[in-house]
Amino acid sequence: MTSSAVVRFVHEALAEPEAIVRARQSALELGAAPVSAAVGAQCAVIAAASGARSMIEIGTGAGVSGLWLLHGAPDAVLTTIDKEPEHLAEARKSFQAAGVGSSRARYITGRAAEVLPRMNEASYDVVLVDADPEDVLENVEHGLRLVRAGGTVLVPRVLASGRVADPVARDQLTTDLRGLLSETLGSTTIISSLLPIDEGLLQITTARA
Repeated sequence: MTSSAVVRFVHEALAEPEAIVRARQSALELGAAPVSAAVGAQCAVIAAASGARSMIEIGTGAGVSGLWLLHGAPDAVLTTIDKEPEHLAEARKSFQAAGVGSSRARYITGRAAEVLPRMNEASYDVVLVDADPEDVLENVEHGLRLVRAGGTVLVPRVLASGRVADPVARDQLTTDLRGLLSETLGSTTIISSLLPIDEGLLQITTARA
């Protein structure tokens, strides 16, 4: 079976909740590229497996990734950060339409570089990093600071539309992502994994205390 057939099978097998389907359509209309259903579902699994109670996402879009996280951890509180007020407003609508109570979502408008240094260290079970690509390394560093011992940092889009696997591609973002993958996947102090489907998902779990 070809790899394209496997990918097609995975996409067809996944059942995306209706609220997330609607949020995905809103994201596409906004021009805020949402994570794929396969990546979102894996985020939900991580949130569920970790028994997450407190989560943060860096980059809101229209709420697709946030809804997947809350789908996996229905009792958790999600803090979501985006520099675009329009994105946050649309995400708020998506969350409300999905029945997410106001006490379970906290919205922060601002650039990650300005907001994250003020966030409490070791306070979150899951941190999803999906904001400006050029800031991915800095945001991952913040994510590792923000998660509790045994917490997980999730980084979608790490394959850069296939450029990471192309030895000819040497732009700065691709180089940064290769370095991030090499450092995390080769580390003996953390547990990490790379989901290769679609845009890719790097999963980094810190050591338990």
